[in-house]
Amino acid sequence: MRNDAVHDPLRGRVAVVTGAARGIGSALARQLSGAGMHVALLGREAQSLHQAASALPGPSLCVEADVTDQDALDRAAERVTRELGEASVVVANAGVAAGGPFRQTDADLWRRVIDVNLIGAANTARAFLPHLTRTRGYFLQIASTAAFGSAPMMSAYCASKAGAESFARALRGEVEPDGVAVGIAYVHWTGTDMISGLDDHPVLRALRAHQPWFARRVHSPDQVAGWLTAGVHRRALHIYAPPWLRWCQPLRPLFPALVTRVARRELRRSTAEELAVDVGVMGAGGRADWDAYNSDARRSRRPR
Repeated sequence: MRNDAVHDPLRGRVAVVTGAARGIGSALARQLSGAGMHVALLGREAQSLHQAASALPGPSLCVEADVTDQDALDRAAERVTRELGEASVVVANAGVAAGGPFRQTDADLWRRVIDVNLIGAANTARAFLPHLTRTRGYFLQIASTAAFGSAPMMSAYCASKAGAESFARALRGEVEPDGVAVGIAYVHWTGTDMISGLDDHPVLRALRAHQPWFARRVHSPDQVAGWLTAGVHRRALHIYAPPWLRWCQPLRPLFPALVTRVARRELRRSTAEELAVDVGVMGAGGRADWDAYNSDARRSRRPR
């Protein structure tokens, strides 16, 4: 009879997932827990984190932390060690997006997208690499097909995801001698609240409409989390969600020109008012982060 504890490399080990309050992060935490892992859920929304943790079949820990705050992540790493043990899997999943013309996007919001998606990933790695070095673990960077071909109206998101991909590639070469594997997940259209207002953005709507039928399909967070979990099991260097994306890698030099061609045509058709119809943060998770960020900023400006 097969002994799962011996044959399953994840069972009984500790996983950390950032951005775990909702969407892909919540679904991935659930599937890793189902695989026998003890899961630490990190995020900004305490109530949503606890709701997500309540659905896990195994031991878990919720830590409210802003990935742009290195001190908060360092404290989170210490708490994970005390209450669950040292992490063997760390998933840098936290992400936000903002849509709209660059010139009309609030400068602080543009920087916030970069800070969460790119700086937050580096902060996560910095806090948990001591764990992964000792456990010879696995760091998974959640990237996006936005890194393949930058889309107008999504400049901060595309820049951050391209940067996160590049960061993970560089990190891989540094930590591989220590026995730490670094994977990059390329995620396509996923049914999270981040894309709920997709059709409000004319250029993004047009880009999706010009994709082949199979590339327009929106996958559920659970389905994407299943592909990610399978990649975590394999300590995969690249995870494609959906799997057919692997065949796009050799074609990546073509994508910027194709995206520019479609975008240019749509931009000419649209008025400035139409392009600015929904400038700002995208999705409930992004709004929660942006509201918390502004609340923190207001508190810091108060006289003491």
